Amino acid sequence: MSLNHDDSQDAPQPKAKGKIATRRVARSLAMQALYQWHMAGQSLNEIEAQFRVDNDFTGVDGSYFHELLTGVARAKTEVDGAIVPHLDRPLEELDPVELAVLRLSTYELMHRIDVPYRVVINEGIELAKVFGATDGHKFVNGVLDKLAPSLRSAEVGAHKR
Repeated sequence: MSLNHDDSQDAPQPKAKGKIATRRVARSLAMQALYQWHMAGQSLNEIEAQFRVDNDFTGVDGSYFHELLTGVARAKTEVDGAIVPHLDRPLEELDPVELAVLRLSTYELMHRIDVPYRVVINEGIELAKVFGATDGHKFVNGVLDKLAPSLRSAEVGAHKR
């Protein structure tokens, strides 16, 4: 299940160079896989296997993709619990793409403190711009901006000084 705007099932992933780029592609694929998991209800193993077969993983941080996909699923209750207080509507009413982006970004904020919070927010916004509804990135930005201080108070506080 692809989320490419051109509806092409075989759209090539950009060739990534360096850790930042390979993680960016891993995030993009993980977000699409999380969307598929939410929409189709397939097992994570099936989805991960399908993504690894259907996509060229030479420019992907495959272990990061695996961690994001399985980590979000494993921590879904905790992740959703962190998101809900910052929403203006019930979680069930969120656009599925925005929900996948928020879950992925929230997981990173909670469990990947090696990734600066501003990078997590920016990556989430970019994913929402590419795959989400027209103004979905604004919604994602607003939620992540409110969420970051509660999950990374020291880092956010240090940045604001």
